[in-house]
Amino acid sequence: MGTATARNGSTATAWRNWAGNVTATPTRVVTPASVGELQEAVRRAAEDGLRVKAVGTGHSFTAAAATDGVLLRPQALAGIRSVDRAAGTVTVAAGTALKDLNRALAAEGLSLTNMGDIMEQTVSGATSTGTHGTGRDSASIAAQIRSLELVTADGELLVCSEKENPEVFAAARVGIGALGIVTAITFAVEPLFFLTAREEPMGFDRVTAEFEEHFAENEHFEFYWFPHTGNCNTKRNNRSQGPAAPPGPVSGWIEDELLSNGLFQAVNTLGRAVPATIPSIARVASRALSARTYTDIPYKVFTSPRRVRFVEMEYALPREAVVEALRELRAMVDRSRLRISFPVEVRTAPADDIALSTASGRDTAYIAVHMYRGTPYQAYFTAAEQIFTAHGGRPHWGKVHTRDAEYFSRIYPRFGEFTALRDRLDPDRVFGNDYLRRVLGA
Repeated sequence: MGTATARNGSTATAWRNWAGNVTATPTRVVTPASVGELQEAVRRAAEDGLRVKAVGTGHSFTAAAATDGVLLRPQALAGIRSVDRAAGTVTVAAGTALKDLNRALAAEGLSLTNMGDIMEQTVSGATSTGTHGTGRDSASIAAQIRSLELVTADGELLVCSEKENPEVFAAARVGIGALGIVTAITFAVEPLFFLTAREEPMGFDRVTAEFEEHFAENEHFEFYWFPHTGNCNTKRNNRSQGPAAPPGPVSGWIEDELLSNGLFQAVNTLGRAVPATIPSIARVASRALSARTYTDIPYKVFTSPRRVRFVEMEYALPREAVVEALRELRAMVDRSRLRISFPVEVRTAPADDIALSTASGRDTAYIAVHMYRGTPYQAYFTAAEQIFTAHGGRPHWGKVHTRDAEYFSRIYPRFGEFTALRDRLDPDRVFGNDYLRRVLGA
């Protein structure tokens, strides 16, 4: 990272996010070893007239965590605090990586109900930006929160749930770092279960024509479309009785390591150097994936390694608009001179009750577009964004977009509720930065 850190705060050089598209130079970096130390760091920053941001693993593509003030690293605040089997909950410190939570829960015979497709992020970073997987009935990671602890701008510790500070709970589950620093989260969990995954290549015309049917018939349905082709790869995850039957070591390595990481890295590097090769590569790559079925515990089915670095934009659309938007996206790519080496990902989520969740108040489908790191992405993302916004799309808070507070005030019915709460909890914008000024207003 090129960042010197110390528990009591040190002068720091540049911080860089995972994709390398965002950098920041904080005045000091603090790695608190306790909630008390974190509270003190917030109080001291406010006294010094510095802004404060907490940063997890840097998996956001926006500058949501960037600051020129105090950068808090919560990684020392990690691990499971308690498990309440009777209530079906687990309380975990905010700096815990999702991969560590998933493994620890599995060892306890427990699991989250749904999760995203990577698990490198901290629990607080993932939930604060609205990280999600795909689900017909089960929603984002933030929607599985039952309570949380929040350090506010005056250094106080606020406990929030449906019963305690409910108006803060309604917003802070997806808080974008604007309301305070999350120090602990209590998630709903359930006994460990098995998922059977069925992956199958399918033509674009068929998968879009049958989208609602696939959605209705599967607990978790998603698909990837390969630009410059009519080819898609579908994935259907449904609960099963087991037993575990994971992919064989050879086929698993071919699919997850060679095709998704090693070979994919090589072809993207070639495509970046010689863009004209991309359509031919896409046709070959989209045919290389074969149908397979396997069964395992949830995190081993939902998540997969992502070692090829990229930049991403994702929009949440009303579910009934997603097929038309995707067809428009394909038509735009086909008539353009764009060369797109990454597949386009489509997922779903049911409506939830979180003020600034991308699925707030409406059944949702997501379209995510990606470009290989170091490849110019603005033309593709701009054209895609025009399509998505025409359908009332809401951008993922942690992924590239150009929207501002005026736009969000129109597409989020509860936007004013969130900003009023922010005015109450952080009137001096101790947790502010340029990104939050753009998306939430001054």
